[in-house]
Amino acid sequence: MLMLKILFVAVFLALCECGVVGPYPGPLHYGPLHYGPYPGPGPHVAPAPKPAAPEPYDPAPKYSFGYDIQDGYTGDLKSQHETRHGDVVKGSYSVVDPDGTKRTVDYTADPHNGFNAVVRKEPLAYKAHAPVPVPVPVEPVAHVAPVPPAPPLPPVPKLAPAPAPAPAPLPALYHGYAPYPAEGPHYGPHYGGPHYGPYHK
Repeated sequence: MLMLKILFVAVFLALCECGVVGPYPGPLHYGPLHYGPYPGPGPHVAPAPKPAAPEPYDPAPKYSFGYDIQDGYTGDLKSQHETRHGDVVKGSYSVVDPDGTKRTVDYTADPHNGFNAVVRKEPLAYKAHAPVPVPVPVEPVAHVAPVPPAPPLPPVPKLAPAPAPAPAPLPALYHGYAPYPAEGPHYGPHYGGPHYGPYHK
């Protein structure tokens, strides 16, 4: 209730302090109020973005590049070279496939024929490095007498099947109250609550 009173007082004070939003018209005068346009600065107009400079266009581009990798440690063998004169591109690349063959692709591309590729596969002649045999010292083995075979196991006796368990008895019907215990009634729970019967150790 106190918070509601504080809220009402805060709203009342805020309403007392608020005024007309807009330009200050000068000294207060009593009479009809005249609202006009706000004489502040005009709307902000962002400068027009400059047109992006067009990318230079080469009507007859020319380039040529290539690389060649021969890594004997990892077995990475590949190469490529490509040349372009205007709209005609010619090139070739080669790579070693997992099956041990070298795949070479020669390709051309032009506006008249499109992209054309010729694939060749050739086996590689690897120099197989034969493992160098390392001499292993042989220690003399002591002669041990042969171990006799183990005696055969006795036969497993066949057991008779266990008898089926007797069916559980049906619950008894209600035949009156259950008898009270001999030492007197216990009115509390059995987990250590109040105990009103005779004291037991």
